[in-house]
Parts: sequence; structure tokens; C-alpha cells
Amino acid sequence: MSRQLHLGGFLIASPVTHSHAAWRHPGSTTEFFSPEHYHRVGRILERGKFDFAFFADLLAAPLRFGADQSEPLRRGTQAAATLDPSVVAASIAAVTSHLGIAITKSTTYFHPYELARVFGSLDHISRGRVAWNIVTSLTQAEALNFGFDQHVAHDERYLRAEEFVQTAVELWSAWDEDAVVSDKASGVWADADKVRPVDHDGRYYRTRGPLNQPRSPQHRPVLIQAGSSSTGRDFAARWAEAIFEIDPTPEGRRAYYDDVKSRVVDVGRNPDHVKILPSFIPFIGETESIAREKQAFHNELADPISGLITLSVHTDHDFSQYDLDAPLEDISVSGTQGLFDVARRLSERDSLTLRDIGKLYAQGVLLPQFVGTASDVADQIEAGFTGGEADGYIVSTAQTPGTFNDFVDYVVPELQRRGLFRTEYQGSTLRENLGLGHPDEDLPADIRERSLVPAAG
Repeated sequence: MSRQLHLGGFLIASPVTHSHAAWRHPGSTTEFFSPEHYHRVGRILERGKFDFAFFADLLAAPLRFGADQSEPLRRGTQAAATLDPSVVAASIAAVTSHLGIAITKSTTYFHPYELARVFGSLDHISRGRVAWNIVTSLTQAEALNFGFDQHVAHDERYLRAEEFVQTAVELWSAWDEDAVVSDKASGVWADADKVRPVDHDGRYYRTRGPLNQPRSPQHRPVLIQAGSSSTGRDFAARWAEAIFEIDPTPEGRRAYYDDVKSRVVDVGRNPDHVKILPSFIPFIGETESIAREKQAFHNELADPISGLITLSVHTDHDFSQYDLDAPLEDISVSGTQGLFDVARRLSERDSLTLRDIGKLYAQGVLLPQFVGTASDVADQIEAGFTGGEADGYIVSTAQTPGTFNDFVDYVVPELQRRGLFRTEYQGSTLRENLGLGHPDEDLPADIRERSLVPAAG
């Protein structure tokens, strides 16, 4: 079989995803906090044979822009109100059979045992369809919510994340696959020799282990990351099995693809087992002009201040203090450095003001927009897939669930006709459908060389 692309659907359990105009769109649902909304989206994505639904998340309401939450609430910006994605994931898993569910959890404000247990439980409940989007958190507001005066510095967050993920992997490995005997006649439920303590005592975390649950169907969740800074890319190359990327330009996406794949090879991993998935927003019409009208209608709804509020969150920097009609300044930010670098690159290339950047950010957090007929959009996907930009894509929405419906009804069949995308799910777990190797084989070489399973006794 020829190389097949992979598809994810981007979501936040809130009224806003990448597009800040989406909740205002007359075609969007308003039931963002109901189970029926997420059940409906999950069923649409499964009908389209998507690999997974991807839930981003933040742990605080926006406070950076002007040190005031009233404007984010009034404008309904990203993270102003969200549900916990782990609860939503369990709900979607109950009404789907093949769709994976990827959820975001932070390594900075939780403990490895807690998250290992949550993801192990979700993997059992979903029968092997869960993924963990690993983040280190972004903002001072998140730190304050968890009782800390200061957010951990960027590079130290990644040092903590390295130990956090390693500890979680140790916990998921504490039960052998065949530890559960469940022999009613003898009265033996589990072989105690096949369940070990972890006894992790590191720089940042301590845990005795083991998890009080058997090994899950995938052994551990699929690991997703979105490293954009150099430190983040190194971390993604070590641990991620899928990488979420934002870059509006083909040349930027190609450079990212080449850079990260080379880093994956450098740490002794198989680059085919690390799927790089840029994101885009599609606008699909019966003709190109209709699609352009849809795009223009959506983009006009985007409010520059809403975009700057979210840019302030993502960079943990207050952009209310700058002249809206001046160029974006070259400043130091502590949050998502990669996204700010993209914004600055666009500003320099196209002579954009801060207001222009805010407008673009509100239209879709700098995501490219693929516009045209189903064939046109498929052309753009195929060009990136075959041109060294991507192993697949994460589809974001201009309206929900309408964008997903249009993509599944019109673009997916076109991709299938071209032999680029599956017509049926090939496996029962997310790991199988993504074409990944055994979990132990996909670890960094230095981790594989020393067993993560503690010796018995």
C-alpha cells in the first residue's frame, strides 16, 4: 500500500478553537457545553475515518491582555470558558468505536502518577484509542491558579517534562501484559511477580508505584507534542509520536518537517513513527468563488483585539501596551516562542501592523486557510503531503460542526479517490491506525538501552 496520510480534527471544549469568529458564525452550534455537541462531532469525524479528535486546553482564563479578564469574557476569546477535555474524551469514546481522542494535559501542574492513572483509565475505557498531547503550560495565570507566584521558566519546564514523561512511562510499564490471570477456580486474580514497584526518585518527582490498574490496550497512550522552539523540538523528537504544527507558509512547514525528522533520527528513533501534522482551516464551496465568499464572510467576523488577547495568552506577554498601527516589535516572550516567531516573520515579510497580526490571529491563530472546491482543497493537501511538508493534517474549523461536515462529505471522498486516505479503519487502536511501532520500540535510544521496568524485588 502506498503511503497514507493521517487526519485529526482540532477542538477545544469551548466556544472557540483557532477561529475566534467561529462562535459568532450563524452556522455554528451554540451548545458548546453539552455532551450532544461533542457526540455529534465525534460521529462526524469517525464517519470521515479520521484518526483522532484533538483537544487543546489551557488551565486559566485569559488575564495577560491589560491584566483584566472582562474583555476576554465579553468577546468570548480562547480559554475564557472550557470543560476538562478528559471528561469530554470519555463521553466521546462511549459513542464511537474507532476514532482516537487526543487530550491536552500539563507536565507542570500535575503529578506523573495522577496523569498516568488518568490516561491508563481512558485507554481502558476507550479500548485503546487515547492520546496525550504533552504541554508544559504557558502563562503566569496558570501558575497562580495552582498556588504558585511565578510560572516555571521555559527551559526548566522542558527539563521537568522530560522527567515527567519518563516517570509516566515507567508507571505504565509496571504491569506485564499477562499479569492478570483471573482464574476463578484457583482464586488467583493476578500474578504478583509480574507487577513491580517503580521507586522513582528524581530531581523533580518521586513515586513508588505501581499503578493500581493493569496494562492498558495500547500499553500507554500515543504521545503528541507541539514543540516549536529549539528546546521544544528536541523534546518532541525524543518523545512525540505525532506532532501538531502551526505555520502558514509551505516553506516554513517544509523547514520544520526536515528539521524535526533529522532530530528524531539523531536520538535513535524511526522517523516514520513520528507523524508531523500541520493544521489548516478549510473553506469548501461548489465553486472557488463560493468558497472565497465563505472565507471572506468568516474573516470579516474576526476581531483584532480578540486575536491580540489570545496572542498575549500564548506568549504570556501583554500586547495591550503597544501601538496597534505600528509594526510588531522584536521582544522577548516567555510563552510559545515558536508562534511568536511566525507572527514576527509574517509582520516583517508583509509589512503588517500589530492590528493586522491581531486580525490574522483572530481568524485562526496564524493557520493557513485552504480555499476552493473539494478538488482544490485536496490538491493543497496532496501538495503538502507529497512535497515534504506533512504526514497528514489537523483540520480546524471556521464553524462547528459545519466545517467538519463539509470536509468529510466532499474532501475525504476526493482524497480516497486519489488513494491518499483510507476507506476503512485498519486497526482497533489509535496506535495501529497511525501506523506506529510497539510502544517500547518508539522510545528514545538512551531510554531503550536501559530497561524502564524495575527488576522484581
